[in-house]
Amino acid sequence: MSRTITRSPQGSPQAVQNGESVLSHGLKQRHLSMIALGGVIGAGLFVGSGAGIAAAGPAIVLLFVGAGALVMLIMRMLGEMSAARPSTGAFSVHAEEELGSWAGATSGWMYWLMLCAGVAAEATAAGTIMHTWVSFIPAYGWVAIFMAFFCASNLTAVKNFGEFEFWFAAVKVTAIVAFLVLGLLGILGVFGSAPGTSHLTGHGGFFPTGAAGLAAGLLTAISAFAGLETVTIAAAESDHPSRNVARAVRTAVWRIAVFYIGSMAVVVTLVPWNNPKVATDGPYVTVLDRLGIPAAGTIMQIVVLVALLSAMNANIYGSSRMAYSLVNRGQGPRFLGRVTRGVPAAAVLASCVFGFAAVIAGIVWPTTVFAWLLNIAGCSVLVVWSIVCLTQLKMRRRLEREAPELLSVRMWGFPYLTWLAFAAILGVFAVMAASADGRHQLAGTAVVVAALAGAGHLKQRRDRRAAVSA
Repeated sequence: MSRTITRSPQGSPQAVQNGESVLSHGLKQRHLSMIALGGVIGAGLFVGSGAGIAAAGPAIVLLFVGAGALVMLIMRMLGEMSAARPSTGAFSVHAEEELGSWAGATSGWMYWLMLCAGVAAEATAAGTIMHTWVSFIPAYGWVAIFMAFFCASNLTAVKNFGEFEFWFAAVKVTAIVAFLVLGLLGILGVFGSAPGTSHLTGHGGFFPTGAAGLAAGLLTAISAFAGLETVTIAAAESDHPSRNVARAVRTAVWRIAVFYIGSMAVVVTLVPWNNPKVATDGPYVTVLDRLGIPAAGTIMQIVVLVALLSAMNANIYGSSRMAYSLVNRGQGPRFLGRVTRGVPAAAVLASCVFGFAAVIAGIVWPTTVFAWLLNIAGCSVLVVWSIVCLTQLKMRRRLEREAPELLSVRMWGFPYLTWLAFAAILGVFAVMAASADGRHQLAGTAVVVAALAGAGHLKQRRDRRAAVSA
């Protein structure tokens, strides 16, 4: 499946290959910058991090350091490949070209599944919040409203997605920066007595729950970063794909360090990790209450709602573009490749329909079908990341031979850090295999991966036979 690298003009829209240039290029640098900036502040940070703190205690900071380091390496690999060959299918296209159709189909459809499941979970959570404010509309009614709205906005023009994400990101960035400033002032004793290290070393110490808690917290930390890859997909529809994705990836490091690691450090320093409100009300609300900020719960509910809607918008966009790219490469039903006014309308509708079907499954079969779907979606990002590592190892060597001028972004410490990232992912799989719940997740994921890889392998064999007969 290896192909010669095309020397397209660096950064031009025409650099997008694989028949995907029919999509519009309505995203600007400011959109990409805010998508990348806001993309690292997801609902998982505001909501899911509470469960991680409750599981691991103050050691959650180290887990976020480790997970953040892994994500930074993955983003650097994605940046290297996407800056060299921008594509709507991003890592799925690169995997198919370097490893074969099985890898492209597996990484692409697993990512699509993850994003669609995310749409369902985020819509459900957003509907629940809105129902508490406007109770005469049931939660599922709000879910339908949100799904219809974002489906319609994604059907019109890509710039609408960019504008919504721009302002959503602005709200999230403002909120997290304000939280960090207030938290730092609280640590210094401006809002009462300074806590010092009492919450870091007390209540059972820095590692209060031992290895089991670290394992549970690790999975939470990794899940919080899922979805950051969307910026490499969006870059293909920007005005200067290669240049824009390079800028976005280069600034990802300090964002992860400040937003994730910094906020976790603030939380566990200011409040006891075993405070039940950390898991029930959320760590950010608990900290703001501790600092005496008026209406802390309402403020954070608004921010969380924005984060959920932002994630819905981004996931509908990312899933539709991935499905469109897969279909253009013969990896799915052809009708999903229909484009209207530069937008893959059929793929947008299909992603929204699947997401809404998952919402219904969550209502009708919450502990069976929906739980199974979320479990597989949770493992999907690890499958995608492992394929990214293997793809980058091969693509980098080929780029160095055939088109070194396209390496405007280079993976650090190649190939050693790539292999280290791959080993870390295998280590996470091993940690999951040590628990009963983790083994169930892995088993379900393995079935889906085997089916996708098998289908991709059959296509690869058909393509080879067709090439020989031609």
